[in-house]
Amino acid sequence: QVQLVESGGGLVQAGGSLRLSCAASGRTFTNYAMGWFRQAPGKEREFVAAISGSGGSIYYADSVKGRFAISRDNAKNTVYLRMNSLKPEDTAVYSCAADRWNRATMNERMYAYWGQGTQVTVSS
Repeated sequence: QVQLVESGGGLVQAGGSLRLSCAASGRTFTNYAMGWFRQAPGKEREFVAAISGSGGSIYYADSVKGRFAISRDNAKNTVYLRMNSLKPEDTAVYSCAADRWNRATMNERMYAYWGQGTQVTVSS
């Protein structure tokens, strides 16, 4: 069982930056691939980024490539999402998720554990 708690969301102007954190419980954090997903009002949840347990494999959605960076600190059981050059269309609830099979996939069905989410609002 893994419990995930996100933090770092907030209100930012377009062009600004935020760093989200996701703290995980448990002693086997390195075995889990981690993903970030987001859901805007009235829209389906969508993949943002994923990272393998070792950090050696990283994937991004095309919409955030070059602006967002996912990373992890396994000593702290934490995964991060650095978001730069934010746009109003990035406004959403951002959730982190854990996959015990370390697949680092964009398919949300592969993730068994989810955090509660943190709101990111980008004003124009």
